[in-house]
Amino acid sequence: MVKYAARHCADMSAGATADENSLTEGELVRPMFRLAWPLVVIQLLQVAYNVGDTLWLGTLSPDAVGAVSLAFPLLFLLIAVGSGFTTAGAILIAQHTGADSDEDGIIAGQTLSFISLVAVGLGILGYLLSDPMLAALPSDPDTEAAIIPLAAEYLEVFFLGLPSVFGFFVFVALMRGYGNTRAPMRVMFISVVINVAIDPLLIFGVGPLPRLEVQGAAVATVISRAIATVIGFYLLYYTDTGPAIKASHIRPRLEYVREITRLGVPTALEQSMTALALVAMMAIVVTFPSEVVTAYGLGNRLVSLAFLPALGMGQATDSIVGQNLGAGMADRAKRAVWIAAGVIGSIMFVAGVLAFLLPEPFVSVFLMAEAEGRAATIDYGVTYLRFSAVAFVFMGVMQVVQGAFRGAGNTKTALAFAVFGLWAVRVPVTYILAFVLDWGPTGIWAGVVIGDIVGAIAATAWFTRGTWTESIVDETSETDSTDAASATAGEAGTVGPEREAETGTESKAGTAAETDAEPDPTPDSESFAE
Repeated sequence: MVKYAARHCADMSAGATADENSLTEGELVRPMFRLAWPLVVIQLLQVAYNVGDTLWLGTLSPDAVGAVSLAFPLLFLLIAVGSGFTTAGAILIAQHTGADSDEDGIIAGQTLSFISLVAVGLGILGYLLSDPMLAALPSDPDTEAAIIPLAAEYLEVFFLGLPSVFGFFVFVALMRGYGNTRAPMRVMFISVVINVAIDPLLIFGVGPLPRLEVQGAAVATVISRAIATVIGFYLLYYTDTGPAIKASHIRPRLEYVREITRLGVPTALEQSMTALALVAMMAIVVTFPSEVVTAYGLGNRLVSLAFLPALGMGQATDSIVGQNLGAGMADRAKRAVWIAAGVIGSIMFVAGVLAFLLPEPFVSVFLMAEAEGRAATIDYGVTYLRFSAVAFVFMGVMQVVQGAFRGAGNTKTALAFAVFGLWAVRVPVTYILAFVLDWGPTGIWAGVVIGDIVGAIAATAWFTRGTWTESIVDETSETDSTDAASATAGEAGTVGPEREAETGTESKAGTAAETDAEPDPTPDSESFAE
């Protein structure tokens, strides 16, 4: 069944011609949208995981919804570390693909093996630290009694399944860097369908299945992610839809691990600082009644839904910038960024108007159970969504600009502006407004918006200086070519038919001949993010 699903995803991804898929030649808008729209769908499907869980848990109680909302920043804190290294792999593959290098398979294999180890370690660490992390959060007494125990149950299950979650994240990142976003989209769709099907069975208990409630939502997510990871690994090893990974590419090689770490650490720090800022924000939020906690979580989920086009365009931008800088076309890379910023700014403006004018239907749909505090939660959520809508355009442009920095390999620059917007603006401003000026929950909503706007303006101003356009391929070409020669010699007699990576075509020829690559990854070999 896995083999059938994987081949189906691969076959449906191979329809476009080389010229249509080129990111370094011809017009920019069409290939940009061709790359971006599957990424938007992937993000939409990612939200479908969360929305599905939230809808089902919302029929239990607002506390169940609040528990998952409370757990998310702590999950994101550890997931952020792995996401930095998957981004590094995507950057390297994009630039080497643009430079017509043959190193994409080695880089993908090294990223895969390195992140597998990271995922296992973080999963164990997260499981052991779930209770201490939650206990460290200051909280309202009612929140501590009603929500924190449920959040602990959710976290423990999720951390045990973290390798399967990371596995799909790294698959998407590697395929994105290669320029193929349709196959991950279809794998994600399969995973979401499975999650939606088993979510109510595990949450409420059907037949012999126990009623797991909040834990059931976590179990359903882990199972569906594991299936997506297996399909993704099959595509990487046995088909021609992405980087040509072989068994020998998995063995850790210090020079590649060093390069992945050099690029990945700043991005991991960026993501971690984002996660820590979310934890700091949650530490402020949980000092208020549980209705505010739940409204904050619901508001963030709704914002993330509106934010999907920006995320997809930002990820597409890092691939386009990476490939064009790798090909030595800095002017084309700059032009792509401005086009992407204009497009996403327009889309986010429309989304912001809708969210500002019609917030209540979006908020209330997640709170179907008639429980105490429902009306207050909806009121808080409506206010938060209206505040957030003001910053939608700025959030969209920020994602594109940060994507340009990452695609160029300037991950330290992306880190600097993430830290600035969150830690120099959002967190302190929120604290001052909420407590010092005694604005209460309104101070939380306002602090989030001010941080987003100021961070976006600062990053865009820096981008206009044009100091971010140096390719990183030249820095690694000597190492790559030496290691490639060694790898080729070591794989004599086992390498399948040559791929057509240079032209962007995704031929199915030779798939059967490549199955001597010996993949069949074990659960411990699975590794995110974005």
